[in-house]
Amino acid sequence: MDNKLIAEFMGCTNPFNEVTDATLYHVSHGTFELSDLRYDVSWDWLMPVVQKIGDEYLNTPFDETYSKLTEGYENIWTLEDTYRAVVEFIKDQNN
Repeated sequence: MDNKLIAEFMGCTNPFNEVTDATLYHVSHGTFELSDLRYDVSWDWLMPVVQKIGDEYLNTPFDETYSKLTEGYENIWTLEDTYRAVVEFIKDQNN
């Protein structure tokens, strides 16, 4: 899963600066272990990522950003394809 990649893209960090067996990520609505990040299963988690991509990278409104991200996918309205498109975009940005 690429939830860690998305969390880092979103600027989520360990708020306690601790080294532990379970890395914690502080997101806008709480602090979560890596295994509890929900980008891959929740529109509520994923849509702020799409918004950030549009605002900071594509300089486009949300609907245009969504269209650009998902244009290569057959089922653009599924969470799974949107998640894959976001992950692909972030990986491209990191290269």
